[in-house]
Amino acid sequence: MSRDKVLGGLTPQEVSESRAKHGENVLTPPQKVSIIKLYLEKFQDPIIQVLLIAAVVSLGLAFVENNFIETIGIFIAIFLATAIGFYFELDAAKKFEVLNTLEEEQMVKVRRNGVVEEVMRKDIVVGDVILIETGDEIPADACLVEAIDLQVNESSLTGEPITTKHVETTSSKGTEAYPPNVLLRSSMVMSGRGTAVVTAVGDETEIGKVSHKSTELTFTKTPLSIQLSKLAKMISKIGVTVAVLAFVVFLVHDILVNPIWQTNHYLDMFEVVLHYFMFSVTIIVMAVPEGLPMAVTLSLALNMRRMLKSNNLVRKLHASETMGAVTVICTDKTGTLTQNKMQVNEFARSCEDDELLFEAISANTTAELSLSPNDEDNATTTIPEGIGNPTEVALLLWCYKNGKNYNSYRSETKILHQLPFSTERKYMATISLYNGVPYLFIKGAPEVVLSFCNIAEDKKAETESTLRGYQDKAMRTLALAYKQLDSDVVESIKDNSLGAELLQDFCLQAVFAISDPIRDDVPNAVLECQRAGINVKMVTGDTSATAIEIAKQIGIWNEEGVSESEKERWHITGTQFADLDDNEAYERVASLKVMSRARPTDKQRLVELLQARNEVVAVTGDGTNDAPALNHAHVGLSLGSGTSVAKEASAMTLLDDSFSSITLAVMWGRSLYRNIQRFLYFQLIVNLTALLLVVGGAFIGTYMPLTVTQILWVNLIMDTFAAMALASLPPSKDVLNEMPRKQSDFIISKSMFRGILAHGIFFFIVLFSMLYYYGNEVSNGITTHHLTIFFTTFVMIQLWNLFNAKTFGCKDSAFSNLKHSKGLLFVFLIVLIGQWLIVSFGGKMFRTEPLSLCEWGVIIALTSLVLWVEELKRLWTRRTK
Repeated sequence: MSRDKVLGGLTPQEVSESRAKHGENVLTPPQKVSIIKLYLEKFQDPIIQVLLIAAVVSLGLAFVENNFIETIGIFIAIFLATAIGFYFELDAAKKFEVLNTLEEEQMVKVRRNGVVEEVMRKDIVVGDVILIETGDEIPADACLVEAIDLQVNESSLTGEPITTKHVETTSSKGTEAYPPNVLLRSSMVMSGRGTAVVTAVGDETEIGKVSHKSTELTFTKTPLSIQLSKLAKMISKIGVTVAVLAFVVFLVHDILVNPIWQTNHYLDMFEVVLHYFMFSVTIIVMAVPEGLPMAVTLSLALNMRRMLKSNNLVRKLHASETMGAVTVICTDKTGTLTQNKMQVNEFARSCEDDELLFEAISANTTAELSLSPNDEDNATTTIPEGIGNPTEVALLLWCYKNGKNYNSYRSETKILHQLPFSTERKYMATISLYNGVPYLFIKGAPEVVLSFCNIAEDKKAETESTLRGYQDKAMRTLALAYKQLDSDVVESIKDNSLGAELLQDFCLQAVFAISDPIRDDVPNAVLECQRAGINVKMVTGDTSATAIEIAKQIGIWNEEGVSESEKERWHITGTQFADLDDNEAYERVASLKVMSRARPTDKQRLVELLQARNEVVAVTGDGTNDAPALNHAHVGLSLGSGTSVAKEASAMTLLDDSFSSITLAVMWGRSLYRNIQRFLYFQLIVNLTALLLVVGGAFIGTYMPLTVTQILWVNLIMDTFAAMALASLPPSKDVLNEMPRKQSDFIISKSMFRGILAHGIFFFIVLFSMLYYYGNEVSNGITTHHLTIFFTTFVMIQLWNLFNAKTFGCKDSAFSNLKHSKGLLFVFLIVLIGQWLIVSFGGKMFRTEPLSLCEWGVIIALTSLVLWVEELKRLWTRRTK
């Protein structure tokens, strides 16, 4: 097809055929999860599944015994745990609904059938000829056929804030994330204009592919879900094993001593078997920590709300905990580590006339600042937004910060002639009347501008040395020069070029170093992550030199005492990474610190390979190019200022765009995990003590020393309150001094296991001794009053142990930081009052009798030894260490 035919555009028939073949230019929106599915997902929790099995078994026995209290208790525990998680995730989903709006009805200029017309973006088809200019958003992927000084902001896809585009493809081959003649949907035209032929629309565009990958279903299990699965299996095995052994032992014992087995009373035998079977099921039910799902959900939900106050919006409940297990953070550069705002970093003046320098910047540019009337005299402290080429915006902002308003210079200047910047010339030129005198101002690549200047060799060498220093820091460099013209020379300039005789004898005004500065909080935040054992890797679409320099500035690239061969393995480009086979890439990612010129698929592959190495990966990003990696990571962290696609793919959003918020998220996550461990420590001691008492009580003939209603109070209500108390404990910065836990680590550590076993057995011995004493030493045997004292002692021992659980994982006193542990004090008071009400008014329902004030005093005083003895041990540990 001829060039004229291509530039003439499609005919109406060709438009219809293209739309039928390639579809509309619309991105398929992410499929919303139904409310029912969102709720049913809560039942994937392994502990909930164990509870469901226990509930079914308990329900069957309830029909036999006609006693549904235990069954109702289990179903209440299941409902509360699932409903709380469902509510908080649904609430977060509503906050994210506003993040996925796409303006498909935006108007686009196209040439069809030889005529320029405007159509809606969704109506663009493959083969359309689109016309673009400064300020336009590119509506679809396209191939350039004409370009005049065209510069595009591709940061939403490649991380590159400014990319020069031209028709030729050879000059930059292999150095760009995408060829220089390719335009990408959702990129912004910063300067120049062009004509392009659409090559892909809708989901087939690069942003469409990225958006699709960002919504793919992933099956990456969180560390907590893996550990809770192990715990569920362990509890199931222990519970079933103990239940089967108890059933066999008691049944065999009954067969040996009960004369009924020597008769033909089969119905009575069946009742005995059923009795022991129900006893065994009771053991299984008691082994399952009903309060654990509630504790986990409450901890996650409370963290979710608290993290929002520290600018971390958590969308997926488990993400807040998973942050505590993160071992690697893969972060992009633009907008995350840097401010995504080009600024003048340094400059060197060569001309003393500052007014002429400000005039040169103001006149010789096409950029603008969003100044309001109140900003005309720089009366406000708010930095205005830039419109146009980011490099030119940086120069205007430099004027603004120096108290100069470019508009006032422009209003007093008459532009006589202007030559736009082009990649071939590498400079922009403007002829203007300044104070009635014509000047020729030039701004562009330093090596070009210097070649036009009349400058002494020593001064030129000094300037070139200064420029090399800027470039070594990966900053963009720019030179400005001027010359005064005669009026007749100005009148002789008729076309868009300057003769060789004009391009000489310039006076160098200044050289500027322009960069996208790093955020102030980033170096310290990166250091805190490294101290916490987290490896930070940077993945960006920017150039290698810029990426490495930023890595040095934020502290992830430290060359001191490192060999050259080792440094070579720290950096790789996206193209080089794509060329590695899976085995080579698998080995390389371990030492990698910086990936430059990365494409979205490169970042996603990096995340998946790190996960294959058993790393827990968090990914930060603000652009659409980050979305696939955000989706596939254990935790995706988008920025509040990022694209809607990035936010939709993430599990958390950093509302203040601050990298330091990640450190806070890690602290919250690790503290949350410790709180879950504290609750497990507390509840499993309760369960173990109760389990041993049921078995031990049966051996001495006291069947069920704790009734079903009493067990319900201990295992459900008291544990729920304990979950609230321990989940509400404030985070501690001390957790950032620890290394991340391994995914293979069991949630019950060795020290936890020893503590649970020791305390559970000790509490059992104390309480069993009470049963034995009442049953054998008291003349009238065990009475309801005795069992009430026993029940209250059991509850108070566990209640005092709640303070010991608070200190698990540290050596602090149980009374330290109590002013921030109001939830725990409130729970202590509520349970104490609840126990008094049950004892005083429970009657037959709870098998209790009121106790005297003296009896209450003795029980509280003696059981408090559980706390005081542990306090002395903690004091001794602090003193000795």
